[in-house]
Amino acid sequence: MSDVKTSAEETPPEGQIDTDYNIGQDNIEGKLGPIGFDIHNPVFAVSALTVIAFVAYTLLMPEQANSVFSLLFSEVTKGFDWFFIGAADIFVILCLVVVVSPYGKVRLGGKDATPDFSYLSWFSMLFAAGMGIGLMFYGVSEPLSHFSSSLGGTAVGADGIRTDWAPLGAAATQDEAVRLGMAASIFHWALHPWAIYAIVALSLALFSYNKGLPLTIRSAFYPIFGERVWGWPGHIIDILAVFATLFGLATSLGLGAVQANSGFNKLFGMPIDTTWQVILIVGITSIALFSVVRGLEAGVKLLSEINMGIAFLLFLFVLVAGPTLLLVTDVFDFLGAYLQYLPALSSPVGRDDVNFMQGWTSFYWAWWISWSPFVGMFIARVSRGRTVREFIISVLLIPSLVCVLWMSIFGGSAISQVVRDGYTAVQEADLPVQLFTMLDALPLASITSFIGIVLVIVFFVTSSDSGSLVIDTIAAGGKVDAPMPQRVFWCVFEGLVAIVLLLSAGGLKSLQSMVISTGLPFTIVLLVMCVAIWRGLASEPR
Repeated sequence: MSDVKTSAEETPPEGQIDTDYNIGQDNIEGKLGPIGFDIHNPVFAVSALTVIAFVAYTLLMPEQANSVFSLLFSEVTKGFDWFFIGAADIFVILCLVVVVSPYGKVRLGGKDATPDFSYLSWFSMLFAAGMGIGLMFYGVSEPLSHFSSSLGGTAVGADGIRTDWAPLGAAATQDEAVRLGMAASIFHWALHPWAIYAIVALSLALFSYNKGLPLTIRSAFYPIFGERVWGWPGHIIDILAVFATLFGLATSLGLGAVQANSGFNKLFGMPIDTTWQVILIVGITSIALFSVVRGLEAGVKLLSEINMGIAFLLFLFVLVAGPTLLLVTDVFDFLGAYLQYLPALSSPVGRDDVNFMQGWTSFYWAWWISWSPFVGMFIARVSRGRTVREFIISVLLIPSLVCVLWMSIFGGSAISQVVRDGYTAVQEADLPVQLFTMLDALPLASITSFIGIVLVIVFFVTSSDSGSLVIDTIAAGGKVDAPMPQRVFWCVFEGLVAIVLLLSAGGLKSLQSMVISTGLPFTIVLLVMCVAIWRGLASEPR
């Protein structure tokens, strides 16, 4: 299997590049600094110095920082919920239009390009990087929360605040509440988030492999900004991408540390406190550093395949050990419920369930958007040789179906334990420990809970190491072979930002505030990117 080759210095075969897009690339070439860093004009310097200043501010003025974080979260989720929801709808629509259009025949890398990875390796890497930690954290807790709120009860929002609300209005019966709760959960993990990833990944792959531009976010905007993309307009786009990726990853790392801490507490009595969570972040970041040094093939690819294998085994166990026939039947019922409620859930207007829109959906869309530079670039790096149609179907539809299966089996098992077995402990447990509480009601609970902790940790590692590679690529102007000290720098600072925000007065709320704040400006970047994609596809020979 060949290595992925996407360096800015490489030239694809004759006939595969639109030479009009190559002018001006030398303007973003970096140079080696005194400590071996590839200084990419202002992008690396501005991004690194701003992150360092942010860490110092949060540590030195924790109370003021917490007030700022809380204000940001409140203002952005309440004032821009319609914007996040409407933008995500546009991304889904564009993906579906491209799939059925003649542009779907365009091959990423040119007509003679062949895939660098097998389907199994490809799916494993994009899925492990895209949603691993989130599915482990919310796979049980979110369906339970929405099920409770569908009956007009008390639910826990993504921000951790308990409020009385019911998405789309209270359900009349318990069965209807189950269907609505599962539909609301699947909504946050299926088409919309994967469409966000697909838009970024497609733009990067198209303009890098087919147009010969560097593998960095600014390249997608050449059809709009022209030569100015190599100047400050492009610098700003890449700097925003670095910030969005860094804080999106930090949020996921914080969630992973909290859940791993809860799992170790349940199994081994480890105290649940920030000290142990910091220790976990340091330990897991150290493992991620080792993977980063090994690179994409030997590190990220191997870990992703191992993780997908373990996740599949845990999935099968819950399916077989639980009410198997009921769960299999419910998968189709919940998929139908998702499609039934999809128009109402994705509508940004005429909604009474403002707490659901703001506390859950706005946060999720901002989270996915902040992850999109990282996941999108990572998917682009491993997707050369696929047709656009094959690419979008694989990135949009197949992972969405996997998320439907995961939510239906894990969330459905937990709800079944509450409704049919009267096992209310899983519903009453705190969010980070609900997965392990659900496994307690099944055989071999100690073993499966330990496997769950291992999954959280390895998902943690794959997100951190692949995220470090992506941030490094953006900061180095699209080079995938930047100096090793630079990769190490970003990996260390991802963990440091997660630790600092976790230790701040707001805790997880601070993490979520920053991901919302960086997701807002990057949503605008993605909307403009949609126009650039269409222009880029239109310029391809057919």
